Amino acid sequence: MNILVVGSGGREHAMVWKLAQSPRKPVLYCAPGNAGIASMATCIPIKSDDVAGLKKFAIKEKIDLTVIGPEVPLALGIVDEFRKARLRVFGPTRSAARLEASKIFSKEVMAQAKIRTAHSRSFEKIADALAYVERHELPVVIKADGLAQGKGVIIATTQDQATQAILDSMEKAVFGQAGKQVLIEQFLDGEELTIMAFTDGKTVVPMPPAQDHKRVGDGDTGLNTGGMGAYCPAPLGTTELQDQVRREVLQPMVDAMARLGSPFQGVLYAGLMIVHGTPYVLEFNARMGDPETQVVLPLLKTDLVDVLEAVVEHRLDQLSVEWHSDSAVCVVMASGGYPGAYQQGLPLSGLPTATGLSDSSMVFHAGTAQRGHEIVTSGGRVLGVLGQGRTLLEAQGEAYRVVKTISFEGCHFRTDIAHRALKT
Repeated sequence: MNILVVGSGGREHAMVWKLAQSPRKPVLYCAPGNAGIASMATCIPIKSDDVAGLKKFAIKEKIDLTVIGPEVPLALGIVDEFRKARLRVFGPTRSAARLEASKIFSKEVMAQAKIRTAHSRSFEKIADALAYVERHELPVVIKADGLAQGKGVIIATTQDQATQAILDSMEKAVFGQAGKQVLIEQFLDGEELTIMAFTDGKTVVPMPPAQDHKRVGDGDTGLNTGGMGAYCPAPLGTTELQDQVRREVLQPMVDAMARLGSPFQGVLYAGLMIVHGTPYVLEFNARMGDPETQVVLPLLKTDLVDVLEAVVEHRLDQLSVEWHSDSAVCVVMASGGYPGAYQQGLPLSGLPTATGLSDSSMVFHAGTAQRGHEIVTSGGRVLGVLGQGRTLLEAQGEAYRVVKTISFEGCHFRTDIAHRALKT
């Protein structure tokens, strides 16, 4: 069986790593991949947004299943194009991926499905947005409507910040076309939680609850990033809360998309804010999260190939998806200056070989490249170091044990991943 994974980050490395463990022994390809993925799959130099190039490759190499990692190709309609060519592909169609590609569309569907979320208003005109925010209580959340690489959300604590956020997005176009429309949203004060689910458009199979760490510094301080680490399962996501999210968030959204004629197939990601025990939806994503994937997939007991095929073939209700009872912690090692400007091409030292890793650790490459015999940095988030254990404390200890063996110039990482779950 030939499987193609599309993407080049830590999420895709985790996918390839998990697929490589399948007893079905698939032949793995990744486009474009990275230096870590290259040890497990054949990396193909086709960018993840080159839909035509990817389709041509899949036809030529007789790819049996393509798995889409990042959001951009989904928003571009890669699933629609592959289906036209009668290629099997895991992920939502372009119209279903609007749940992530347009925050305004997502809010409209949430309203129709009666899914609990923050009050909001959308704006196409700068003057209207400025007038509205002037009378809105603070803090207030300003969101670019479209895809902005995780940078299109600003929490404004003053009127000046709110005004500047609107002008930056709508007038200065710092997020390009993604920010031409904005969503102005009520600020919710609580604790964030991620619950992702496999869905074939009808059946919903939730994954264990995870929590990532967006702030760059220990104690959740500093600038927001794409994620400095994650852990799973998050104790905040009790069995009761997971069931509530399935009943009140995930299944209603899948049902609503089916009613709209845009059935959602793939992974539905619910970014939640838990306010006094009640889940509110902050956002939906149309794919697996990064770095949440790196802590959720290691806990999957069922063969991932079987799960992906059940989704694509609309028979998820016939598969029993099982999970390990272990815990997992992933620590992101980032380039100096990230999430701001950073240098690339710096050599990494101390990277463990496959034989140097224990059964309870793994290093996922997120932003690396091969340069001769060296592996060098090529992104802001460079590595995601996974530790597993019977408890979160064990998993955390294993992750940081491996982190201490790796170095590169300017490297920085948080020392408190999973701190909310482990605080006494």
